[in-house]
Formats: sequence, C-alpha cells, structure tokens
Amino acid sequence: MTIQLAGQKMLLGGSWVNRENVIEVRDPQDNTLIDTVPAASKEDMLSCIELAKEGAKIAAAMPVYERMAVIHRAADYIEENKEKYASIIAQEGSKTIREAAKETARCIQTLRISAEEARRIQGETIPFDQMEGSQNRVGYYQRFPIGIIGAITPFNDPLNLVAHKVGPAIASGNAIIVKPATVTPLSALLLAEAFSQSGLPPKVLSVITGHGSEIGDVLVTHPAIRMISFTGGVEAGEEIVKKAGLKKISMELGSNSPVIVLDDADIEEAVESTVSGAFWAAGQNCLSVQRIYVQRGVMKEFEEEFVQQTNQYRVGDKLSELTDMGPLITEKEAIRVENLVNEAIEKGAEVLTGGERNGAFYLPTVLKNVPEHCSIAKEEIFGPVVLLFEVENVDEAIEKANAVSYGLQGGIFTKNMDQAQKAIAHMEVGGIMINDSSDYRIDAMPFGGVKKSGLGREGIKFAIQEMTEPKVVCYKLSN
Repeated sequence: MTIQLAGQKMLLGGSWVNRENVIEVRDPQDNTLIDTVPAASKEDMLSCIELAKEGAKIAAAMPVYERMAVIHRAADYIEENKEKYASIIAQEGSKTIREAAKETARCIQTLRISAEEARRIQGETIPFDQMEGSQNRVGYYQRFPIGIIGAITPFNDPLNLVAHKVGPAIASGNAIIVKPATVTPLSALLLAEAFSQSGLPPKVLSVITGHGSEIGDVLVTHPAIRMISFTGGVEAGEEIVKKAGLKKISMELGSNSPVIVLDDADIEEAVESTVSGAFWAAGQNCLSVQRIYVQRGVMKEFEEEFVQQTNQYRVGDKLSELTDMGPLITEKEAIRVENLVNEAIEKGAEVLTGGERNGAFYLPTVLKNVPEHCSIAKEEIFGPVVLLFEVENVDEAIEKANAVSYGLQGGIFTKNMDQAQKAIAHMEVGGIMINDSSDYRIDAMPFGGVKKSGLGREGIKFAIQEMTEPKVVCYKLSN
C-alpha cells in the first residue's frame, strides 16, 4: 500500500518543501516502496539554521501558556489520528502494529508531560548574605532557553524518540532542527505535521530529511547550534563529540543490558518479563534484555520456561494483530546479527532455539554457554538474541553484569531486599528495575546511562534541564 504524506515534503523553517533528489522509504518486511522524501542538501541545512536563529527568538518570547497550548494541541492531533500514526510506524520500521500503537500512545503521553513540565521551569532564591560583605544583596536564578537544538534520531522508535526531543525543546522555549533516521523519516514528518496543525509559529521546528553524510556534519558543527541531542550508536556518538565543538551534548548510545534472576525469584514472572524484554521490536531496543544471569538452583527451570515461551513467539506480518515480532530494519542488519550468532556458535555457544534467518527476519534466539570473549557477549546485539549464563550468587552476577563497556539499564528478580539493595548499589547502570526486566521505562523518568551508554539524561523534566541554562540575578540594595 502506498502512503501519501504531505506530498513527500520536509518541514524547513515552517515551510513544507520538495526537492528533486529523493530518498526511497521501503518496508523492511518485503522491500516494497512506501514513499519518498526529499534528500536535503548542505545548502538546505544552512538555510534551515538561519531560519532557526529567528525561530529561537520567537520560541523564547512565547509565554508558557502558549507553549503548553501548542504542545497539547499537537498531542490532540496525534490522538485523533492515532491509527494513521501507528500504521506509518509499523510500515516504515520493524514494529508490529500492536507495538506501533503502543509507541503512538507513548508519544501522546510524552507531549502531554512536556506541556505540563513547561509550567515547572523554575529557579530559586539565593541567600547572597551568606558571604561576609554581601548583606545588602538579594537575588535568585532562573532558567532560560539555550537557543537552537540539533536532534538526530534513530529508526527504532521513529515517533516517540523524536517527541522526546521536540516536546522538551518547545516546552523550554527553544528552536529545534530534527534530522530523522534515513530509513524511517515518515513518522518524524508526521510529528511535524501535528505541530504545524497546532499553531506552532514557523521557524521554531524543522524536520530535515537527508543523508547524514550530506547534512549531518553541518548540523553538528555549526556554531549557531547550541546543543546536539543524539540517540544512536557509539561510533557515531564518538564522531559527533569530536566534531561538535563548544556546545551541549546529550547522548543515548545503546547498551548490552543485563538481568539477574536469583533462586528466590518468581520464575514465571521473570520469564514472562524477560522474554518480552528480549524480543520487543525484534530486539532493536536500547533497553533490550541481552544477558540473563540465573542462579544455579533455578537455572534448569528458568531455561526450560524461557525457551518454551520463546518458541511460542509469533513471527510474521507486522500489520497482523496476531504477530508478536516482525523483521529487523534491513536485511543487512539481520545478516549482521546472524554473523554474531555464528561467531558465538563457532566458539562453543549452544543454540537452545532460533538461530535462523529469512531475509530481514531473524527468529527469536536463545544462546547458552557463550564464551565471554565473543563479540555477542560484549557488544550491543540490537537484534532478537538473548544469552543465558549460570551463576553461583548475586556477587558473581553483578561482577559479570558490569564486565562490559555499557551501562544503560539492568534488572534483578529477587524477593530479598538485601540482595536487591546490593544490586542497586553496585550495578553500573543508569537505571535498575527490581522484579522487572531492563526494558521497563516511563517517559517521565530520567533516562540515560553510564560508560559507553551515553551522556546526560532524557525524560522530559531532565531533558528540559539540559536544554536550558541558569542565569543569576543579583540586586545590590542601597543602605
């Protein structure tokens, strides 16, 4: 089915524009052409930045109630057209229609939280008379928008992760330029459509579609861009840091998420949660469960139940309500996952189930006895593969959980508060879920990681902190 989306235009400084050069957007399930979008040029991005300079002044001058109203109206528009949004997410990406509907619902919530947080951008009074000689001074600080934000977003949550950058940016009075993933640009353009319908002033928001090699460096390096908000891979993140210069940087760079299952855990709950956490969106989820450390006493039971539930996962047509998992985003990505699994097998890993590829589809796969020096044990898989490891106790589990260069989120299943507290204190992650898998998240919480998993925190309130600067005001009073 061919989708018509605003004439396949991009939003440049408030105007919907075409370009002669286009990018094809294809369904990863069968490689059918869905639509085309403009392939923006370097000159397009430079023009967009000049317009955003004016947009930043307009955004900063918007009173809070107007920012709130605009964001709420955008959320209303998405809610009124939620089936359309879910359909686009499912067709251009990897998510099933049920997963896409949940992402759409989360996007609406992300925007509503952004609107509410706009009213809570507050400062504090400062007791200047704490220093001798400052008895006649009073003052405070308040937060101001930083200006223009450049946002680079990934394919795996093509609507909600864009909303996590756009919502806080507008709530805090900034202009923002979004460069969405080349393979999933339609959802970001639909978000822009919602804001165009909401009464957002022109030039505050732009969504520029194009190849990173052509427009990415312009966005990252331009001195007028005061912050880069990036979600993507570690290598790209490191390149951005090298090129960005003196500007704020917020990055979520993925993970290799561990979950610990102790012998006092509710095994049924642990299995159900981690199966979902491992294979949601075909494992293309930065919080995806990748490594599970199971205490020896319950290893056999956990393994049998986990494999049984994995085998019940229904893989197939994304648009069917009966499907649990669709394809990876491209056949190339499926081949990459296949190669990682094959390397582990060659080095001694045992396949408990899965391990087969058909085009862009890769079956949900469970591996055991994976040598810890294998790439699949150390790096982010970003595919539907999970590794099971047996451990003696919580201390060994924590030590092995920490033995990678990532640290986004983790989980532990136990009824023992002392064991849970030990994990809380010693697991090197940005978030730890007790009796839940690593992939649990709400859109209002601080979200980010340690080590190679990123810099700074998202989650609306916390993103707004990153997107504003405190300014101190001090009054010297006459005696």
